[in-house]
Amino acid sequence: MCDPAVVARYRNRVSGPLLDRIDLHVPMGRVSMEDISSQGRPGESRRIRARVQKARAIQKRRFGPLKGIHCNGQMGPGEIRRFCKPSPPVARLLQRALDRLGLSARAYHRILKVARTVADLDASREIAPAHVAETIQYRTMDRTAPL
Repeated sequence: MCDPAVVARYRNRVSGPLLDRIDLHVPMGRVSMEDISSQGRPGESRRIRARVQKARAIQKRRFGPLKGIHCNGQMGPGEIRRFCKPSPPVARLLQRALDRLGLSARAYHRILKVARTVADLDASREIAPAHVAETIQYRTMDRTAPL
């Protein structure tokens, strides 16, 4: 375990443009031997797999006529504007995150793409504020102040 000041110094050495290109910043804690050796919840992997397959099918239908785009991560700015248009409540949440975290336009677009994926996993036609809030939580290295 490193002292928080050492961690902060190290994180400050990572450039903003590099962080912008990492969609998910998820801290991982130590896993106990009990958790490693347990069998887990029966059927959980199958349920997760089914949810992911359903989300991928949604994306396949969405991007079917478009060449070279098969999933949300491959969207460019034009597709993001078309398929990730934020509702007023989502736009307010994004604006708050941009202001508070000092996010770039690239980070904004990446948040929208991941939020679209979270919405797909939820089988939701629209990106809801909850989907964006979850996505912002995955960007822990951007956070300097709490939302």
